[in-house]
Amino acid sequence: MELEKNERVNALFAFYQPLLTSKQNDYLKLYYADDYSLGEIAEEFQVSRQAVYDNIRRTERILEDYEQKLHLFSNFQLRNHQADQIQTYIKEHYPDDQTLNQLVAGLENLEAE
Repeated sequence: MELEKNERVNALFAFYQPLLTSKQNDYLKLYYADDYSLGEIAEEFQVSRQAVYDNIRRTERILEDYEQKLHLFSNFQLRNHQADQIQTYIKEHYPDDQTLNQLVAGLENLEAE
């Protein structure tokens, strides 16, 4: 469960990071991406551990609120799922069609970026 939460927060952070304050950015990046402890972040910014904890939890709620309103991450997931289904269908039903295979390869390259 904790791993799923971390993955979700990291994904939401990737989409909504520009909307956060610099402090929110710093705390979330250190906590989730760089695996700093609350104590290490508190020491770095010369604040209490509780202040860091509160800021991170509040920022998580803000990210969820952005997602609830804007749906950027969920729409991204839906588009990726649809693209995967199209790629699978084309590979299974049209394995010799060079044009379709080139288009699928182009789509796969876009996903890798």
